[in-house]
Amino acid sequence: MIERPVIALDFPSKKDVEHFLEGFPVEEKLYLKVGMELFYQEGPEIVRFLKQAGHSVFLDLKLHDIPNTVESAMKGLAKLGVDMTNVHAAGGIQMMQAAKRGLEAGAQQAQTPILIAVTQLTSTSEEEMQHDQLIHASLKESVKHYAKCAETAGLNGVVCSAQEVQLIKESTNESFVCLTPGIRPAGSAVGDQKRVMTPAAAREIGSDYIVVGRPITQAENPYQAYLSIKKEWSGN
Repeated sequence: MIERPVIALDFPSKKDVEHFLEGFPVEEKLYLKVGMELFYQEGPEIVRFLKQAGHSVFLDLKLHDIPNTVESAMKGLAKLGVDMTNVHAAGGIQMMQAAKRGLEAGAQQAQTPILIAVTQLTSTSEEEMQHDQLIHASLKESVKHYAKCAETAGLNGVVCSAQEVQLIKESTNESFVCLTPGIRPAGSAVGDQKRVMTPAAAREIGSDYIVVGRPITQAENPYQAYLSIKKEWSGN
């Protein structure tokens, strides 16, 4: 378990990120998630900026394309020095294997980034999955299947709801990691997430990483909100 919650930097620009980070002590090294919104606006430079400041970076781009394209893309992402990145498990085992090859080739002598796969988005309900994706299994069965495909492909773990962590842990090897978004402190607004859990509950159920966005980034005092969530998550 990583004791630092991963903060989702869901901002539109580097300037907004800089303003947000000004509220944190310089010596506080964070684990930060860069998603599509920020990366598509600022490009690789935002990752370099965060790494140069000493932070860990989860590059959350959810690659999903033909294996050759994903492999080539991952080679480039690995050279940025990201600590973690991901793909969509729906891309299939061959695509996930290609992603891993690309990361290993791009990292060269450096440590290969952690590679995880998205199972079902935490904003997706079972009804939506069955209707929109024509997956007639239950949501839990779909998540379990995608997790086992990711394990077969040699990935390090998956992105999943904390509500599916126990099922995945029971179905995969003991080193397989579960990163769980949709984490909300008790009393926080759920927003567009449908399958949510508190930091303490996520810890108890076996999550290895948690991702927290708005409860920190939109808090009146983001640093204090971060410390509170970090304390609840680590159990200290």
